[in-house]
Formats: sequence, C-alpha cells, structure tokens
Amino acid sequence: MNLLLPNAHALAVLLLVLLALVLFSRDRIPLETSSLVVLAVLAVGFELFPYTGPDGRELNSVDFFQGFGHQALIAVSSLMILGQGLIRSGALEPVGRLLAASWRRSPSLSLLLTLVICATLSAFINNTPIVVMLLPILIGVALRTGTSPSSMLLPVGLISIIGGMSTTIGTSTNLLVVGVAFDMGVAQFQMFDFIVPAMIASVVALLYLWLIAPRLIPERQVPLQSSVQRLYTAQIRLEQHSAATGKTLADAIEACDGKLKVEKIQRGPGVFVTPLPDVKLKAGDRITTTNTRDNLREFAHLLGGKLYSGDVEVDDSHPLEALNQQIAEVAITPTSRLLGVRIGQARLLSRFGLRLLALHRVSSGTDNSRATGLDNTVLRSGDVLLVQSTPNKLGVLKEGSDFLVLDGSVNLPKTTKAPIALAIMASVIVVAALGILPIAISAVFGVLALLVTRCLTWKEAMSALSIQVVMIIVASLALGMALMRTGGADWLAQVFLAASFGVPGFVILGGLMLAMAALTNVVSNNAAAVIGTPIAISLAQQLMLPAEPFVLAVLFGANLSFATPMAYQTNLLVMNAGGYKFNDFVRVGLPLLFLLWLVLTATLTYAYRI
Repeated sequence: MNLLLPNAHALAVLLLVLLALVLFSRDRIPLETSSLVVLAVLAVGFELFPYTGPDGRELNSVDFFQGFGHQALIAVSSLMILGQGLIRSGALEPVGRLLAASWRRSPSLSLLLTLVICATLSAFINNTPIVVMLLPILIGVALRTGTSPSSMLLPVGLISIIGGMSTTIGTSTNLLVVGVAFDMGVAQFQMFDFIVPAMIASVVALLYLWLIAPRLIPERQVPLQSSVQRLYTAQIRLEQHSAATGKTLADAIEACDGKLKVEKIQRGPGVFVTPLPDVKLKAGDRITTTNTRDNLREFAHLLGGKLYSGDVEVDDSHPLEALNQQIAEVAITPTSRLLGVRIGQARLLSRFGLRLLALHRVSSGTDNSRATGLDNTVLRSGDVLLVQSTPNKLGVLKEGSDFLVLDGSVNLPKTTKAPIALAIMASVIVVAALGILPIAISAVFGVLALLVTRCLTWKEAMSALSIQVVMIIVASLALGMALMRTGGADWLAQVFLAASFGVPGFVILGGLMLAMAALTNVVSNNAAAVIGTPIAISLAQQLMLPAEPFVLAVLFGANLSFATPMAYQTNLLVMNAGGYKFNDFVRVGLPLLFLLWLVLTATLTYAYRI
C-alpha cells in the first residue's frame, strides 16, 4: 500500500495528539491544565493558519469550543449530579445495609453479592459514588473480622468499571464514543444495544474477580498509623530566667529550628497577644502549640520554660493527654474541593478541624514526615491523609463529599427524599431507554426534578461536577474534530491497515481494541475513546465493513482500564484505601484485560459476522 504523508494541518494535529497524550500521562501536571493547553493551541493554531477541507468547509478556531455544549458533556454532567442525588438522599442506603449485614454471615457469598450489585448499579450510575459508598462497608468488615481488606477492595473497584461498559450511560467514555460516532453519521446507539457482549464479558469477569483475583493479591496494609505519633496541644510557660524571656517570638522560633508553630500567646488571665514575629516575650507568658510529645519537651527545654497541659505541669505523674481526640485515615475523593490545592493552603485545621499527621500516596509510597514538610504537596484524588480530630468533626466529614473517612463505620445517609430521588433516576433511565427523549435531555430534566423536590441543593449539585472530567471531555472532542476534519483520522486508519495488510477483519478489530486498552491504561480513557472513534469509523469505511463493531471495539477497549492504578480515578481511591502496590494492579488487572479482550473480540466478531 502506497502511504503518503498527510497534509500540513493534519500532521500538526497528529503531533498535538502525541503531545496531549504525553501531557495527560504526567501526574505532576493537572489534567485540566493539560486540557486547556490543548484547547488553546488548537484555537490559536487554526486562527493563525486557517484550514479549508476538500469539501470547501472552513475549520474555524471557535469550532473547537463546541464541546462545552456537546450532548455527551451535558449528559455526563447531569448523570454525575443524579448519582450525587442518590447518595445524598440515601436512596442507596438499603443496598449498603444489605451488604453490611450479609458480610457477617457468609464472606465468600457476600463478595459475590457485592460484585453483582456493584456491577449492576455501575451500569446506570457513575461508579465513583458507588465505590465511595462501598469502601467503608468493606473496610468495616475487615476490621471486625481481623482480616486485610486487600482481597475485597480491588475486585470491587474493577467490577465497577466493567459494569459501566454495559449501557450507553454507564460511563462518560460510553457517552463520548456514542456521541462522536453519531456526529460522524453512525446510527445512534440506544441504551441497551451492546448489553449482550458486555454481559457476557461481565459474567467472565465476575467469576475471575470472585474466585481467582483474591488469591492473586498479597495481604496489604496501609502502613500509616503504626509509625506516626499522636499530636498534643500544650503550653510552654516562660519564667524570669527562661532563655526566651526578653527575646522576640521570631528568635524563639529560630531557637527551635523553625519547628515551633505558635497558636496563641497568653499574657495573664484572659489576655492574649497576637503571635507576631516581633512580639517580645515576657516572664509568665504561656505559648500554646501543638506537636508530638518529644518535640514539645524539646521546645520547652530550648526555650527554658515549663510544659503545661491545662493548669497542670507535665511530668511523670501528669503526662500529656489528647482528650477527645482520635486518629483516622481520610481519602481525598474525586469530587473533593481540595483537588489541586496545596496542603499548606488547604486550611485543614480551620476548615475541617483536622491536624495532618502523614500522607500516603501512590507515586511516593508512604510519607510519614511531619505536616510542616508537606505544605507544598498538591492534593490528588485517592490521597490518604492520616489525621487527628474529634469524633464530632469526623462525623461531619462523613456527611460531606470532600473526604472519605476510612474508619470502617457504616454511616449511610437516610432521608425522606430517598424514594423521590430513586423515582427520578428510574424515570430518567426508562425515558431514555424507550427512546422518548435523548439521555442528555432526560438527565437534565432529572437534575431539575432533584432541585425542585429539594433532594439536592445547588451547592451539593455543583460539588458533584469535576472540572477535570469537563475539561478532558472538551479537549478530547476538540482533538477528535481536528483529526476528522483535517484527514488525520483517515491517515492513521491507512497506517493501521498498512501494518495489518492481508489479515482478516476480526484481527484488525481485535488489534484496534487492544490498542485502545493499552492507551487507556496510560492516559485518560476519555481521550483514548474520542481519538480512537474517528479512526475506527475510517477503518471500517476503508475495509467496507459495518462501523458499529469497530466503534464498540473502541468503547470496550477504552473501558479496559485495569492494569494500572492511574488508568481510572476509582483505581487510585481503591489503591490507597487498600494499601495496594502498583504491581498488584498489574498482577490482577493485566490477565483480566487480556481475558476480556479475547471474549469481547470473539463476541463482536460473531455478532457482526466479520
């Protein structure tokens, strides 16, 4: 096959696609920032160098912003809010109670029941809130039985992704592939059009995750609490002869190597001095600070003062106590307002009543350094923070969406609005499934119904949206449009055909799905899906085969995000909560990926007679 180079605009877009894939795979660069870079480069590039296609249509720079109004993005955003409505109203509370009770009777059968329920719910609801709901239940089971949660959390996290493959609304990836394919002239996929191959794959995955996967996972524990010291609040009282008396607060902090964090200075009954650096310390001053036992004693020694807890001097008979305080692990959720915020700017103590002890993260392992050394760390989804707080403050956290408290308690919401939220969600699904309204429109009406019936407030609805998801979808749609309109997709399809010249169509189909699976485990699955869809349709046209199986190959391949923890946001959440290592995902996820690839390729080949 004589393969010519693409035109200059197509070549530039292909290079930008490569750059985008590199940016999307970089942990240090926020996904939303990478997406905005792609959008800006596309818009500026085509504004400075206009392009007119062979059909005479000009590709304008403003066309790349159409993704903000694309039906797929509207549907994805609306479904996120609908899922939040189910969680907030307690509509899924009976499911959580059922699973929590069943685990006490038969753990093995309960794992199967949990996998089935999780897969079923994920076919209609975004899997993130489902995983967030199930994690405390499963951790609670592990704590009560004295076992490691590692044999349960990873299978549940992976089955939630697989369940989402079954319907057009199961994941944002599905909605994007279906939407882009429809834009390119492929017949609109209805909600259950590909449920048969997805169900066959789900059954195979279910058996694997139930019977085999738990035996492949080593016992893991999150090594935070065992090696971190509790924090105590105390006062250092200065005497006439103390080394810090007569010196400034800045001098006192310097004498403690900068580790002393002064909360307040008490100068007599009811008299407090603002702790500014130039304040001169006097005899009788009480400096309030919070730190570990050893550090507090060291500070008192360096400043020449005495350590007090309340009105009692600290000694062997009166040790330091952290009254009404407990240590807990909290995970940053994918919808948290703290995503992308530096720990030093998160105001964990003033906003949430949390004192940070340590951080556990996928890329850096366990970081048990003091919180003062973590101020510049940017928080990411799935980060597990070891914190100290009061039971009341932790109870408030459980009702919000910023943190997932990993204390093993089952604290599911239950409100009178639960039946209403459930009815609204069911109506959205039924109306879309029957073809009465497109899912984008029915989901928007569903969101309106949640707000009107006060199942959700506007603040709660907006907290369900993820700027990362919105920006990656818009940027991916823009890249897909540029690939289609400039001929870049056709050229990539020709390269694919040239590399597989002479092989049967089903081999090309399987190769496309495997390529998407490899891509989705490195970069965003939404980006892989939108970039792969125009290539799949062009492949089908050049092979003179139906486009549907090739579109589904992209859809399924982009959902096979099992082999790395970075492949999907719930993977990171599960990884840190369960104390998994990177190799655990490879050990369990890679065989599952190849197993489902074979099943889905065979199923699509048989169904479409390729």
